[in-house]
Amino acid sequence: MHGDDVAAVRDFNRFYTRSIGVLGPGLLRTDHSLTEARVLYELGQGDRTEVTDLRRRMGIDGGHLSRVLARLERKGLVARERTPTDARRQRARLTGAGADAFATLDRRSGDETAERLAALDAAGQRRLLSALAEVRRLLDPEASAPAAVLRPPRPGELGWVVQRHGELYAQEYGWDASFETLVAGIVAGYASSSDAAREAAWIAEVDGAPAGCVFCMRKDDATAQLRLLLVEPRARGLGLGARLVAECLAFARAARYRELMLWTNHPLVHARRIYERAGFALVSEEPHRSFGHDLVGQVWSRPT
Repeated sequence: MHGDDVAAVRDFNRFYTRSIGVLGPGLLRTDHSLTEARVLYELGQGDRTEVTDLRRRMGIDGGHLSRVLARLERKGLVARERTPTDARRQRARLTGAGADAFATLDRRSGDETAERLAALDAAGQRRLLSALAEVRRLLDPEASAPAAVLRPPRPGELGWVVQRHGELYAQEYGWDASFETLVAGIVAGYASSSDAAREAAWIAEVDGAPAGCVFCMRKDDATAQLRLLLVEPRARGLGLGARLVAECLAFARAARYRELMLWTNHPLVHARRIYERAGFALVSEEPHRSFGHDLVGQVWSRPT
């Protein structure tokens, strides 16, 4: 790691601690330190909490936690007692005054966070939440997998589909701008269609930001075409590709198409595996020169 990288992380840490106001004598206009406020928060999540569990959740030294709990006891906010089954273990709880202190901290923290989010537009909020989730996953790889939602495209996201196809296929396969031109034409055709009963598109949203897409479009009265399946690199491994294909298939079936087909190319190995697992069979292959490369185009199909 370069010294500039370390300096950038340290600079962000200074910015963020200043930004959220934890450098002053008390947190959120109270007389509680950041650690005391965190203890009140953790104890506010239940009736009684074993001190060993509290130390593990907070990731702090046991001696330091004991001193913090002693200070909160002196303030009349926390009470400690021995556990009924093991006199060597302690558990802690909030007193009535402690519950009031927690409620004040929780309300003020929520209000300040809401104000910060309100300063951003909807797109900015989604970008921020996505970035925060990505930071957490990078620093805590064992964190739970993010939740993914499939939904129709929002305004501006059809442009995202074109942009990300152009960028990712250039990065991963070296395809030139003619592929992005093809994608733009497909998206334009979908956007100008008025047949909502027989054509649809889905965005896979992960942590508030687009992470994948697929389109189901009319080929003829009996046949639908799956188009523009894409999953962002950061979201691969979550099963999004299979979910998007399944959603497209379910729509085609409900729209009374008899067949769902797709066109792909031989370098797209991972996508082909998804299609095979979804029951698609290879119908035909044909070599062609497109997107700056010699490719083998493939038609896959399955009944709905």
